[in-house]
Formats: sequence, structure tokens, C-alpha cells
Amino acid sequence: MAKKVRIKGKLKLYFTLLLAFGIILAIINIPIYILNIISGVVISVFLVIYFVGIIVMWIYFRQFFIDEMVNFATEYGQIQKQILKELNLPHALLDHKGKIVWTNGEFEKVIGSDRGFGKDVSSFFEELTEEVFPVESMENEVNITFESREFRANIKKISIENMVENSRFLEETGNGEFLYGLYLFDETALKIALKELDDQSVVVGMIYIDNYEEALENVDDVRRSLLLALVDRKITQCISSLDGIVRKTEKDKYLLILRKKSLSELKESKFDILEEIKTVSIGNERPITLSIGIGLDGLTYSQNNEFARAAIDLALGRGGDQAVIKSPGNVQYYGGKSQSSEKNTRVKARVKAQALREILVNKDQIYIMGHKLPDVDSFGSAVGVYCIARALDKKASIIINDVTPSLKPLVDLFANNEEQYPGMLVNGENALMNVGNNAALVVVDTNKPSMCECADILKYCKAIVVLDHHRQGEEIIDNATLSYVEPYASSASEMVAEILQYIDEGVRLSGIEADALYSGIMIDTNNFMTKTGVRTFEAAAYLRRSGADVTRVRKLFREDASEYLAKAKTIKDTNIYRNDYAISVCDSTGCKSPTIVAAQTANELLNINGIKASFVFTEYQGKVYLSARSIDELNVQVVTEKLGGGGHMNIAGAQFEGISVEEAIDRLKDILDSMIDD
Repeated sequence: MAKKVRIKGKLKLYFTLLLAFGIILAIINIPIYILNIISGVVISVFLVIYFVGIIVMWIYFRQFFIDEMVNFATEYGQIQKQILKELNLPHALLDHKGKIVWTNGEFEKVIGSDRGFGKDVSSFFEELTEEVFPVESMENEVNITFESREFRANIKKISIENMVENSRFLEETGNGEFLYGLYLFDETALKIALKELDDQSVVVGMIYIDNYEEALENVDDVRRSLLLALVDRKITQCISSLDGIVRKTEKDKYLLILRKKSLSELKESKFDILEEIKTVSIGNERPITLSIGIGLDGLTYSQNNEFARAAIDLALGRGGDQAVIKSPGNVQYYGGKSQSSEKNTRVKARVKAQALREILVNKDQIYIMGHKLPDVDSFGSAVGVYCIARALDKKASIIINDVTPSLKPLVDLFANNEEQYPGMLVNGENALMNVGNNAALVVVDTNKPSMCECADILKYCKAIVVLDHHRQGEEIIDNATLSYVEPYASSASEMVAEILQYIDEGVRLSGIEADALYSGIMIDTNNFMTKTGVRTFEAAAYLRRSGADVTRVRKLFREDASEYLAKAKTIKDTNIYRNDYAISVCDSTGCKSPTIVAAQTANELLNINGIKASFVFTEYQGKVYLSARSIDELNVQVVTEKLGGGGHMNIAGAQFEGISVEEAIDRLKDILDSMIDD
């Protein structure tokens, strides 16, 4: 083997140069002989000695050089191995299945063992499963936690094809032989520093008293000052205990500055200030409630302030008595357990009516739209807005695509009277074809673009008006010219009935128009038993004076025998979950309006003693629909929002696509379990 080893590189160059210099000197010695023979002889003797020396070095020192080089390479490899072993960076070699092949000293210190060879790396680090190893790419990074330390694990794919190719013991299979290099970067101190920096970041908040005027309405002047002082003290004490700053900006508004770490304490307490403030009572008949909006994680302080404003608007739009935390791409809700406080004053309704009139009077076309699969309230409120447009001598059309069997009797009253209501009903496709540059769109009974009957038309109308009684969620029609969303209202029909009275000193309604609005209120309040207030009955009284006939309305919505039986069967098959929640499935076979039957069944199930909430599922047109109802012990809006739906505290719903009823029920049970555990 030694004879096959040859010298190359710079060492070979040095020997070649010595030989070249000797040859050059021999050539030069020829003319020296001609000039002087003695000098030529002297140089010739030197050349002989020179070449003998080179030959001796080549013969006797060649093997010495080779041995020294081999010895140096061996020692160099040992030094490299020692450096890798003692390198102050934990790293290891893994085979293709994730088993440990080799580790260095630092890695052994991390795992607390020098016997990791042959063990699966996931037995030490749970996060390092086979799924995180790079397959297509050459490397991957994973954040892992081990014994209260934070690491960034870098996994690199290392090919060993060349080693296998030159091996006398291993054979290449053609499957791309490789190992994994695992490097652990300890980021514990960095994470602690980043968390500390994040905890110290500024959070901006706003606190509003929801029912300032109503709470002080029956309080005398002496107690009023004391009541407000106690409210100020409660709020100041709560925020000061969190090392925050709170300043009163108006009589019922406060500005809040906190550290993010302090906000975490508020979250852990579930914003108990919302409940504590209700205990303040000095002659006030109604408990005081707060709405809190908080913005954080913005790029600037001003952006946090914008987030806080959006959050407080969302809290108020959802009925108040709750806290909303808004950050980029995320919204969290806390509280919202009490019923929305009904406003006794109609000032807001009158102001909104005048604003609506100013918008519509300058438009050439007016389109009115409810939500998909419109119900009686959606259509009834749309009819009311149609009457407003007619009173302003404007051409208006109601966009409606699918008419459910339960709504058909009411729709037919208008569809069969084309002379009095020309072009009143259009589908979404027709509306999109004919919408002009100066068109207004009024959206009723929904504030979500995805729920609109024809969402595409939102892009073509310059003026958009939203009239709705559902609590707002994250998804809203954000480019609305006028938004009138009142969660305390029983129905959209109630809101429109109030507005009708302030348009040109009142709009005259025909009997069937009054019936449509009255029907919307009656259906949404379950015959005036749910979510009714003083203004609900005032709106109903106005519609009765306008010609609404209770008997006529009742005949319109009598149930079909098959639907009545379906409702009875659904009640019979109800499962009581965790002793408090009624869950059932409505069989849509033979039902013209299974979603309506499901909603009615959910209402009926609340009559069972001990039931806190009812949930009824049904399949219809390839989707699974959920109707959720409660009286006062559970906020079903929070439940349905977690399922992608929404609604009111007592009346809510959700839709599911691509899953079965059983899977939807399992999702509901998981959410109920987590809420109960919390």
C-alpha cells in the first residue's frame, strides 16, 4: 500500500524545482568549460554532489515525508473529532428513522445522559417526531421545550452516498442514503428577554358606561354625584392595582393605558370589573354596566388606539357589558352575560331615520337585501324599507333568490299583486345586471357580507345602509355609509317600524305591508314571549293602527301536518347533555322548511324544566344548520360564534359545510365541555 502512495501538490513542486535548477546549472556549465576548463570542472563536481544529494533525499526521505504526512492527517482528524466533541453547541447525528447515532458532550449535558445511542430522539424531545424531519428540503427548524429551557432545533439532511460508494462494507440501494444533523440553539434567555419586552409594551383601552342616562334616570341629585364617584373609584382602583393609568375623558368615557403584562392579569380574572361595577347601587334601579375595548400589538401607539376604538365599537354593537380585545388578525371576547339594556328614548331612531332619508333621496335606484334563506323578519323589514322608498318617490326592488316554503305565503301576497308592486321582487343575477352608478343598497336583518342574499352587489353600490338587530362579530360590512345595529331590538322589523314613523311625518302602510312587518316581529319574538321590550309593543301597536290583522297573520303561518309531526319527533328524540343542554336532530325528510321547524323545536325545548339551552341540528340543501336557544343562563351567541355562526345572547345559529350532523354535534359538545371547564 505504501508504494502506491505518491507525493503531490506543493511538496512535489519543491522536489521538481530542485531538479530543474540542477539541470539549468548543468546547461550553463557548458559555456563555462569553453571559457575556463578549471571553472567548468569545479562546477561539474558541485553538480555531481548536488544531484547525488537530491537522489539521496528522494530515496531516503520520501518515505519519511509520507509517514509524517499520514501521521499529521491522523492527528488532524483526531483534533477535528475532539473539537466537534467539545464544541460548545449541542449537536448530534441521527439516522433516517430519528435514532441517535452520535452526540457531542454538550448534547449529552442537555439530555443528562451519555447513553442516548440507539434511542429515538423523540424519547428526549417530544416535538422531534418523524413528521418534522426534512424530506423535500435540506433543513428544517422546530422550536422545542426541554426541562424548562427553550431551544431552536435545526435539523439538516446529510447525504452519505459518497461514503457508501467508497465503502468496502456498504452497498448503495439507490434510495438516497442520508443522516440527519441535529443542532440545538438555546434561546431561553432570548425568549425571556423578548417576553419581558413584550410584557412591557403599551396597551391602549377605552371604557364606556353603557347605560349612563338610564342608570341615573331615577336617582336624585345628591345620590347621583355619589353614585358617579363610586363608579369612578371602582374603575380607578381596578386599573391602579394593575399599575395602569385611567383618565376620564367624558362623563361616561375613560381612557386606559396598561402594560401588556397587566392585561394578562385582567384576562385571568375574566375582567371581573364587569361584574364588580354592577354591585354599585345607591338608589339606581338598573345596575351600571361597562363596555371595554382594548387594542394591542399594533406597530405604533396610534394603531393600538385604532384597535381600541374598533374594539369598543364591537363591544357596544354586541350589546355592551363585555370586554373586547383586538390585535392584528385576532379578536377576543369576555363577558356579555347580561341582557342588552333597552333604550327608552327614540332619539337615535329619529336621527337614523333622517340620515336614511338623506341618503335615499339622492339616489336613482334602491335595492333592499336580507340574508340568505330569508325568514319572515328579513322579508318583513325589507318590505318596510320598500315603503320608505315609495314614500320618497324612488324606484326600489327587494333582492330575493330562494323563497322558503314557510315564507312563500307572505311573498305571494306581493308577487301576485304586480299592479300595485311592479318590479318589487328581483333575483340577485337580475340586480347585478341592472345596478347603476347612482344606486343605494339597504341591508336588513344581517351585518355580515357572507350572509347577504347577493354579496356581490355590495361592490357596485356607492351608498350602503345596514339595519340589523344581531350582535356584531368580527365580520362586518365595513364600507357602510350608515350603520344602525341595535342588539337590544327584538327584530329588524321593529327597527324599521320605528323608522317609518319619522320619514316625512310617517309613512302610510297598506294592510299586507303592515302584516309583513308585524309578522317579522311576531316570529322573531316567538309570539311576543322572547326579547320583547316597551318599544317592541309600541312598534306592534303602530302596525296594528296601520292595518295589521293578527288573525290574518296567524293563518299565514299555520304549520303543515308533516312539519308538526317532525317537530314532535325531534322533541321525542332529544338527548339531554350533561343534565343541562338539550341536543336533538330534526329529520328534514318531508319538511318544506326544516330550518324553521328546527328553530321552533329549539324554542319548545326551553319549556323543559332545568334546560339551560337547546340546540337543534338539521340537514338542508347539502348543509347542516344549527338553531340555538336559551333563556338567561347561557349566552348561545358565544357558543355559535365558536362554531362560525352568531346571533343574540338567547337566539343564535350556525351553518356547517362538508361535515355530517354527528360531527357537528361532536364539535358542539367539545365547545360546551371547554366552556364548562373554564
